[in-house]
Amino acid sequence: MLCTVLQLLDHAITTLAHSHSQCKSTPGSHTWPSSHEWDRLNNSISGRLLQPPPPGAVCHPSQPTYDPSLCPSVVAGWNTSKWQSDDPISSMGNNFNNDTCLPDPNVPCSGEGYPVYVVNATCADDVKKGVDFARQHNIRLIVKGTGHDYLGRSVAPNSLSIWTLHISGLSFQDGFQPKGCKFSIDGAAVTAAAGTQMLEIDYKAHLKNLTIVGGGAGTVGVGGYLTGGGHSAFSSTYGLAADQVLEMEIVTPGGEILIINECQNADLFWATRGGGGSTFGVITSVTFKAYPSMPIITATGLLAASPGTDAFWDVFAKVLSQCPAWDDQGIMNYGFVARNFSGQFGLTAPVDAYVAYFIMPVLHPENTTDSFTAAINKVFDEATAGAPIEFQRAVSPQTYPDFWAWYNVNNGPLDAGYDQYLGSRLLDEKALTHNLTALAEAFRAATPLGGVTSVYLVGGHGVINAKPRGGSNAVNSAWRKAYVHSVIGVGWEPFDEAEKAKQTDLLNNVYTEALRKLAPDMGAYVNEAYTYEPNFQQTFWGTNYPRLLEIKRKVDPHDVFWCHPCVGNERWKEVDNMLCKV
Repeated sequence: MLCTVLQLLDHAITTLAHSHSQCKSTPGSHTWPSSHEWDRLNNSISGRLLQPPPPGAVCHPSQPTYDPSLCPSVVAGWNTSKWQSDDPISSMGNNFNNDTCLPDPNVPCSGEGYPVYVVNATCADDVKKGVDFARQHNIRLIVKGTGHDYLGRSVAPNSLSIWTLHISGLSFQDGFQPKGCKFSIDGAAVTAAAGTQMLEIDYKAHLKNLTIVGGGAGTVGVGGYLTGGGHSAFSSTYGLAADQVLEMEIVTPGGEILIINECQNADLFWATRGGGGSTFGVITSVTFKAYPSMPIITATGLLAASPGTDAFWDVFAKVLSQCPAWDDQGIMNYGFVARNFSGQFGLTAPVDAYVAYFIMPVLHPENTTDSFTAAINKVFDEATAGAPIEFQRAVSPQTYPDFWAWYNVNNGPLDAGYDQYLGSRLLDEKALTHNLTALAEAFRAATPLGGVTSVYLVGGHGVINAKPRGGSNAVNSAWRKAYVHSVIGVGWEPFDEAEKAKQTDLLNNVYTEALRKLAPDMGAYVNEAYTYEPNFQQTFWGTNYPRLLEIKRKVDPHDVFWCHPCVGNERWKEVDNMLCKV
């Protein structure tokens, strides 16, 4: 009997060892580097290797770093993207590290959901040494810029993280010659290091009377934003952020530090502009176009009615169907539709409402606040004409001397430290105008009761007609038909697994599914989408995926970089806290 037990135990150990040999190295395994080897890495990067404690540990008496004097500041900052950005291992969504160490002494705390070590990089060579170390020791490797990541790609257990926040540098040029090219590109250009965030770039550009195609939140960093495509208040005018890129410096999975542009390493240049972050290497700097500043007209628009009426959704569909026409007039918006909504714009009783920030760059002298207001009111008038219910309505215009004057006080969202998933869909002209009944029904189904669904007019002619350097880039082919990017979010309280399952099911199978059915031939924006989107390869990259996969296999044959949902990740899966071959 004892022999049988020992044989079974020996078989189990052998099986476990074999399975672990097919996994990335983890602490305690025989392949995990010794403390001496970690020390050597630390010395090679001037002592910038970190082994951070769990970020909420200062609030937990059981943790070595417990400090009741520091806990209140952690609690105060936890729900802001600025605090999460400044921490070496934390990120926006608690659920992506499995709520393993919240700043609450009444819940468990451990470091299990976080990277074990962090390369606090200040230059490309620091990044190279971290990448080389992970490759040589078969360690799971991730990249964190600012942690402004809605899909959880910048945090992972049992990993080595490359933290790029402190790779600094920002400069402006009048004209730019890509390295290895025999020509120069006219116009203003900006070179930003990987740690640069949008608030700094926009401010410094404003001082030089320039405007950039940049992210909505000031804490967005250039790397993940550009590699995902990057929509902006100026996308409908100039195209996506990825369409502005002239050159990048990148550290490859093989540890090479390369300059990539249309004249050299052109495949990588194509792939990194839209192919997704943490996949083809680590971007350490990027050069992109800038544009002359101009006055900006904005308007806050509200259209609301008593909740629960069919007429509201019919009227909303009529408004939304005018997005292509608004785009033709140079109008974009950040809008949302809400069910059973109250608490803003002086509304005390619940309503169903469409609320939007409309923005119009003043590209022509005839664009005025009066003409802008008239364009919005015309759509509201036509949409509500003959409606069987009464609508509340408001349009409040304002002019700013340049984009920075608006952005400085309106950038966002800047919240973080929650449990949440997003879902999204890109909508083309057909989805918006072909069948208004279907459009109304889709958004009624896609909008949570008591919640909101965003409708961002950030596509249109600027994205459709964009001419990126080299003739094309890897931005989702669906963007080249899209007008609206629509986003839904669901949340739940930490550790409430039943509510998490309920909300996730609603998000995937009800809310997002309604938009998938409305636009079945389109896709979604990879930086703001459902982490477990079915058929993500087609949804996030469309017709570009086969070429992206070919480049991934060529540049990273051993999968030094892996994330989900990311190009070429099909050969591995997460098993508990390990990353193992399929």
